[in-house]
Order: sequence, then C-alpha cells, then structure tokens
Amino acid sequence: MTLPYLARAGTEQEFAWTGGSVQRIILDANATDGRLALIHQAVRGGAASPVHVHAHEDETIVLLSGTGTFWAGDQRWELTSGDTVFLPRNVPHTYVLTSEEAELLTICNPAGFEDFIRAAGWNLSVAKPEDWVVDMQAVIDAAEATGQRVLGPPLGPGDAMPRRYLDD
Repeated sequence: MTLPYLARAGTEQEFAWTGGSVQRIILDANATDGRLALIHQAVRGGAASPVHVHAHEDETIVLLSGTGTFWAGDQRWELTSGDTVFLPRNVPHTYVLTSEEAELLTICNPAGFEDFIRAAGWNLSVAKPEDWVVDMQAVIDAAEATGQRVLGPPLGPGDAMPRRYLDD
C-alpha cells in the first residue's frame, strides 16, 4: 500500500547536470511506491537531449518558464512557458531549449527515471570536484544503463525527426 507523502521545499536531492544545469528529484520510487517520479529542472539555454526511447515509463514535461522545441515520433512542437507535452514510452523523443534559461517539471510514470538522473549527475550534497563535468557520453551511458535506448544526437530547432528513428 502506498502511503501519503509530503515533499518539503528545499529537501529535494539536487544533482549537477550538463551545462551548469541542476536537476532536483522531488518524488522518487521510494516516496510513491514506484508509481511516479517528479523532477524539477533548472536548465541553461541550448540544453538538449539525445533522441531516445523510454522502454518503461511515460514522460510528461511541463515547461514552467522558457521556450523549446520538442519532438515525439513525427510530431514537432514549439513550447512556451506553461505548455505541457506528453511523451509516451516506446516513442522516440527529444528536445532542445531555445531560451537563455528554462525551468521544467518532469513527471514519469512509473518511477525509474530518477535513477538516470542519479547515474549521470553529481549529487550536490557531496562536494563536487572542480574538474567534474557531465558530458553527453555520460548522459548516454546512464540512459542506456537505466532502461532508455539512445537513437542519436540531439536535434536542432529546425530539424524534423529522422525517419530512421521512427522505423527503428
């Protein structure tokens, strides 16, 4: 049985991420009995995800602030503050953020996506070495280790999803 849970502001696990961004895990599998994960992302402009597929979870992203281009399958959307996109499991998807800064709320059902954040990021409750960085290869390795399949590099704002990823 899942018990109610309160996530207090300021108690999230924080992880350093690509380009100086920060990922905050608000809810994880332990808090929700595996039902969902909730992550707050404060990211820098140009942040992008490689084209990938989740095998186990659906992903919903609420763009709290900023702008970005998101793809799911053969669909492409320009999002602005307040927009929400649903990215079902087994559908290739990616994004690139086009504003100088952006904030996203990512909800994954069921939980598990938070393991990816933990695998690639640096837990900020521990002193971070000055030379530590998370690069795209670390993101790809963590994604594949946690149930995602990386199909290719991030797309640019004007790109279409390559057909080869849709037929894969």
